[in-house]
Amino acid sequence: MPQSLANLVTHLVFSTKDRTAWFQDITVRNEVFHYLGGVSARLDCPTLIVGGHVDHIHLLGRMARTVCVADWVKELKRASSLWVKERFPALTDFHWQQGYGAFSVSQSSIPSVVRYIQHQDKHHARLSFQDEFRALLRRHGMAWDERYVWD
Repeated sequence: MPQSLANLVTHLVFSTKDRTAWFQDITVRNEVFHYLGGVSARLDCPTLIVGGHVDHIHLLGRMARTVCVADWVKELKRASSLWVKERFPALTDFHWQQGYGAFSVSQSSIPSVVRYIQHQDKHHARLSFQDEFRALLRRHGMAWDERYVWD
């Protein structure tokens, strides 16, 4: 087959360092989400939705054939961290956590994941980021060590 094709839909999740609520201002939050979508698009990883809450993001996107997950997340964090500090001078101490979660999403599950990301504020009225992340790990059959998940 001379042409290489891929449809790898991935749900990325990562928080701010120490889950600091840097994105309480909805305008800041939406600009950060929009910027992350642009960075992802430049990597040929088009987003289906970027959302989240005051202390973390969810990005649902299609991975490029030429980018590995670690490089995708590394560039999302690097570029957006620099941009946040430049765009919002009050956020000069902003940092993302070191780790992340990457979860595969089947084509048939995309609508439900989009809805899940769209309703983050409502979702987090009753659930912390840590509990949400643990639930995602369980749902995807992943083992983890609490000592190394949070920073």
